[in-house]
Amino acid sequence: MPVRLRAALPLGAAAPWFPAVGAALGAVAGAIAYVAAPTFGPTVAAVLAVVVLVALTGALHLDGLADCADGFGARGGAERRLAVMRDSMIGTFGTLALALWLALVVAGVAGLDRGGAFDALLVAAAVGRWSSLLHAVGASPARREGLGAGFEVSRAGLAIGTALAVAAALVAGGVGPGLAALGAGAIVAALVTWSARRGVGGRTGDTLGATVALTEAVVVVLLLGLA
Repeated sequence: MPVRLRAALPLGAAAPWFPAVGAALGAVAGAIAYVAAPTFGPTVAAVLAVVVLVALTGALHLDGLADCADGFGARGGAERRLAVMRDSMIGTFGTLALALWLALVVAGVAGLDRGGAFDALLVAAAVGRWSSLLHAVGASPARREGLGAGFEVSRAGLAIGTALAVAAALVAGGVGPGLAALGAGAIVAALVTWSARRGVGGRTGDTLGATVALTEAVVVVLLLGLA
C-alpha cells in the first residue's frame, strides 16, 4: 500500500527530540574519531568523523548553509534571495561556506584529544539542533509552503528540547564548557534569526539547516579554545 505523505505528522511534532537525535549522531561520529585516532592520527580521525556525521544527516544542514550563503550573497530583494536559495546549483559563496565549515570542524576536532573530540562532536550536534528550535520560534515562515513553514515548534516542544540540550551539553561537556556551548548556540540562533527576518522575511528550511551547521562549527571551535 503506498504511503500517503500528507498523513505524516508535521515535522514540528518531532522538534522536542531534535537535540537527543543530534546527541546520538554526534556520539556516533565522536566514537569514530575516538577509535580511529590511535591508528590514523587526529587529523584523519577528524575527517572520518565529519564524513560520518555528514553521511548520517544526508548533508541536509550543509545544503542549507550553502544555499543561504548564495542567497544572502546575491544582490536584490527578498524574492531574489529566496529564488537563489531554491536553485539547486551551488555558487561561489556556497562553496566557500562549505569549505570554511569543513576546515573549522575538522581542525577543531583534530586539535582535541580523543575524549575531547568525542565530547565536542556530541555537544555540537545536540546544541546545533537546539539552536534550530530557537530559530524556528524566533522567525515566522518566509514562505507559505516548504520545510520552514511546516516546522512549527510549540512552547512545550521548545521546553523539552531545551532540557535535552542542556542535559547533553552539561553531561558531555562539563558545566563550564557546556554552558558556553549553549550560550554560543543561542547567539548563533539569534544572529541567523535577525539575518533571516531582515534578508528574506523569515525562516526557511535552508535557514534552519544553516543554523545547525553554523552552531556545530562555532561550538567545536569554542570547545577547542576552552580545552
